[in-house]
Amino acid sequence: MFNINHQVGIKANPESVYHALTTNEGLATWWTHDTSGADGVGSTIEFRFGGGGPDFTVVELIPNTLVKWQHSGDMPDAWMGTTITFELREQDDQTFVRFTHASWKEQSNFMAHCSTKWAVFLVSLKEALETGTGRAFPNDIHIDHS
Repeated sequence: MFNINHQVGIKANPESVYHALTTNEGLATWWTHDTSGADGVGSTIEFRFGGGGPDFTVVELIPNTLVKWQHSGDMPDAWMGTTITFELREQDDQTFVRFTHASWKEQSNFMAHCSTKWAVFLVSLKEALETGTGRAFPNDIHIDHS
């Protein structure tokens, strides 16, 4: 199995970062404006990108410390069986977010694309919390011309 890993330091307290990762309102500021279903452990969050998009079941929450989702939708196919984890650590007047998208079945061009897009969206999370304006879809940075 293969994993995507990133880390970003955000000039915000863990409570603010946790809120941005666990509420529809927060998620819509940095990943996609069309977000629904965030409601604690067991809830299924629907993320839509111009119509389609992934669904994730919230499998673990430790307030201000950990957010973990299990892919539960049927798209994209390469994400089947994967998990996403956000680990929060406060240090040096910032909150570090350690991101992992785990259990990819194979390395591929799509995995490389997703790794870059996750980096883009983590910077969007940082901008949302530090400036009040993130770059959630459809206003995200595009990394190709398709």
